[in-house]
Amino acid sequence: MKRMIEVPFDNENDRLDRYLHECVMPDESRSHIQMLIRSGHVTVNGSIVKTGYALKTSDIIEIEEIEPKELDLTPIDLALDIVYEDDDLLVINKAEGLVVHPAESHSGPTLVHGLLYQTKNLSSINGVIRPGIVHRIDKDTSGLLIVAKHDRAHVLLSHDLAEHRIIRKYVALCYGHFAETTGTIDAPIKRHPKNRLKMAVLEGGKHAVTHFEVVETYADYTLIRCELETGRTHQIRVHMAYINHPLVGDPLYGPRDRKGDTGQFLHAYSIAFTHPIKKEHMTFTVDMPESFSSFLDRIR
Repeated sequence: MKRMIEVPFDNENDRLDRYLHECVMPDESRSHIQMLIRSGHVTVNGSIVKTGYALKTSDIIEIEEIEPKELDLTPIDLALDIVYEDDDLLVINKAEGLVVHPAESHSGPTLVHGLLYQTKNLSSINGVIRPGIVHRIDKDTSGLLIVAKHDRAHVLLSHDLAEHRIIRKYVALCYGHFAETTGTIDAPIKRHPKNRLKMAVLEGGKHAVTHFEVVETYADYTLIRCELETGRTHQIRVHMAYINHPLVGDPLYGPRDRKGDTGQFLHAYSIAFTHPIKKEHMTFTVDMPESFSSFLDRIR
């Protein structure tokens, strides 16, 4: 099914993706709308344009609706640690080593497979392989994630995430000793030009801000708390490596002498947000996994 819209005078010079999100498709996430534009399902005057195309009065926007596909994933009982659940969302304490959603590079059991076993109600905005997934953490990072049960909750949570209203705090173990007890890293992040598995601090990257404070110092390491102001891929890992304090156990950004058996020592221990439907402020905290705490015991 196709929709055709003529751009009114009041929206002259609006970005295409913003106009569609705010005026035409308010129940869809902006990232989903951008995906539709990039994939050619949205055209302007018959042509494929960029997401930031500046609209002109009387432009004709044509939108080809994508029919939802049946979810071709088998539910798996992963005994997920559900910290909170209601009719609108779940808060999950993700285990280290668990990938959040299927991808070309990973077809094994993921958090999504476990969610499908736990509940039939998950938002559909992010497509058939990422139902309910509002935000992600890396495979070897443990800790708290919000999962949306329906599209309205997903849209509102995604908006709060983009506006930095969801507060996410982490503990991380880094190499070396810090000169300051608190600090802020404000450095743009983009894909590494030579190693596509890595991200890097590079000019022209996306705005990224990480706040940190020292919690405890050891002979060769420092335990820190981090608060994310933005949520870029591998943000804490990249920022700490950038200031020469890579995370202990990080196979991608740290030294070759890996410590531990579960990857980087990084744990999302706290998340705070306003419930998208109930409008209540909610805060959740969880302890670090045993592998993390036992390593700290050994180095104390």
